[in-house]
Amino acid sequence: MLEKKKKSHFPFRLNLLFFSVFLLFSILILRLGFVQIVYGENFKRDLERKEDITVSNPVPRGKMLDRDYRVIVDNVPKSAITFTNEGFSQKEMLETAEKLAQLIDKTTDKVTERDKKDFWIINNQKRADAKITKNERDLYDAKKITDKDIYKYKLDRITENELKELTDNDLEALAIYREFTSGYKFTSQMVKNEDVTEKEFAVVSENLQSLPGVETTTDWDRSYAFENTLRSVLGKVTKSGDGLPADQLDYFLARGYSRNDRVGKSQLELQYEDILQGYKSKVKNITDKTGNVIETHSVYAGKKGKDIVLTVDMDLQMAVDKIIEEELWAAKQSPGTSLTDRAYVVLMDPWTGEVLTMSGKKIVKDKETGKVEMIDDALGTFTTTYNVGSAVKGATILTGYKTGAISPGTSFDDTGIKIKDTPLKKSYAYLGRLNEIDALKKSSNVYMFHTAINIGKGHYEYDKPLNFTNKFAFETIRNSFASFGLGTRTGIDLPSEQSGFKGQSKLPGHLLDLVIGQYDTYSAMQLAQYVSTIANGGNRMQPHVVKQIREPATEIDELGQVLQEINPTVLNTIDAKKEWMNRVQFGFKKVMQEPGGTAYNFFQGAAYSPAGKTGTAEAFYDGPLRSNYGKEPPPVMNLSLVSYAPSSNPEVAMAVLVPWAYEGKVDNRASLKIGKRVLDTYFQMKNQ
Repeated sequence: MLEKKKKSHFPFRLNLLFFSVFLLFSILILRLGFVQIVYGENFKRDLERKEDITVSNPVPRGKMLDRDYRVIVDNVPKSAITFTNEGFSQKEMLETAEKLAQLIDKTTDKVTERDKKDFWIINNQKRADAKITKNERDLYDAKKITDKDIYKYKLDRITENELKELTDNDLEALAIYREFTSGYKFTSQMVKNEDVTEKEFAVVSENLQSLPGVETTTDWDRSYAFENTLRSVLGKVTKSGDGLPADQLDYFLARGYSRNDRVGKSQLELQYEDILQGYKSKVKNITDKTGNVIETHSVYAGKKGKDIVLTVDMDLQMAVDKIIEEELWAAKQSPGTSLTDRAYVVLMDPWTGEVLTMSGKKIVKDKETGKVEMIDDALGTFTTTYNVGSAVKGATILTGYKTGAISPGTSFDDTGIKIKDTPLKKSYAYLGRLNEIDALKKSSNVYMFHTAINIGKGHYEYDKPLNFTNKFAFETIRNSFASFGLGTRTGIDLPSEQSGFKGQSKLPGHLLDLVIGQYDTYSAMQLAQYVSTIANGGNRMQPHVVKQIREPATEIDELGQVLQEINPTVLNTIDAKKEWMNRVQFGFKKVMQEPGGTAYNFFQGAAYSPAGKTGTAEAFYDGPLRSNYGKEPPPVMNLSLVSYAPSSNPEVAMAVLVPWAYEGKVDNRASLKIGKRVLDTYFQMKNQ
């Protein structure tokens, strides 16, 4: 009976098992069917999902040309090897770096000790892990220390002997790997673009299939047809390893730049970055869901940067540079010129503001060799300011007219001014009784002092205190001077322009210093704008060094189409009667063309009929050797000259500035020597 009962239960249990399995499979099939019907399309789209990622590649920068369309700054092509991280793992990039190290020479000077330690850990994972104690692992498991702490322990415990295990090949691979990881995903990173040999370029090109992410391409570098001429104004471009300037990172990123892009970092390259940079080529990489690139399409071929045409005449620029060099070296041979080390010249079209020449030279000592040499300092024409002396007296006379302090024909006796408890303030000699025209011709300080006293509504008596009832005399004169361009930014289309230093004292004696150019400081560019304003009859023109913006040149056309012509800009017009301006112009003409004029001995008989004003200012030295003199720097004389020609219908305006020209009473007349040679050269070249 028992056996029979057991037999009757076994088939039932087996059938129940089979039924359960059948039921579960039925549910699974129904579920799979439901998933396929309801979510099938979604899953299919996920499996086939692609992602479009657009990669931008740099293009050559635009050229710079002079006013006669001669190339000043161009691009020189050079072979380059790049890497684009297309989502590779650390291991894959290391393998590629090691392969590439066998094919090229890569300098390791940028590899740091930290780089070496990181590299050692990557290649010695087990040995690095063994540096962590059991106690530290327990703390890590208990979440009392972090991954960062563990990694730091490993780094700190790598010995010098372990680092010495890295071979020269390892270090080259590390240097390459360092370049690989310094960029961003899908952004080309420069691996080598200096001194890439033909053999390296060829062998890497042949092995690209085994070097994922690596490409051989053509890079570019800036070339300078006139070498160092005007280099400080042309500016610089960041190198491929520099990336975007840290202080302008957000600015450039907001405009679509990549962090490793090269950009203009100073002067013209920076000022016209948006124009010179061009439009990057764009390539669309299509990736699968794992990030692997499966297709690449060219979206935009790119367009090189636009060209800019400068107002500068490079032949004239080089000629002026040479004149300054020769006269500056010659001046250094004179007595009392131990501190003389620089000179500046600006030539400008007084009607348009076009800067024809901006030349500066500076004598420096090479820190490595100790050799004394002359370098370009054209930048100093608008970034450095000095006391300029009597060159500003034209502005003083016109300010006197405007304020009613003097009128045409007003005369003063040239006897020195003595204010109580101050030294006698006088001209370089007693010049007799003068009107304003002869005061300009002979450069009377005393005439300007009386004009300032009248502007300040003061009453002068010999050796008595001098007080002004006009409390705004300084502001009145400075505002008037600024309307000519003195003591204010000229508006030149270059960064870093300096407006100059304004003396803080409001003592009456300092007002007298102000009107003869011995209190506030001015740049050579400000002097050029000021004399241009007088030359053209009262319009302060904005100086500019860019004349045109053009489409990039093509193989067919040497010059691209003009996109923009930089038109003359009048910043303000002097509030002066024509008669007043004529009298100042006449005084300037007498300075250079009539016996007794302060520049007559140099410019007499000049066929181009010059007009202008000389300047000599006693100042305190504040140059590179300032620390040698403690708290009392020696007094020095700054020399200046402003001029235009021809006097009747000016076509060129000039400013010459020679700071710290001499010490003591030995006058080397460097400003006049330079100015005469420069104007002679300008008109000779024009006639040729």
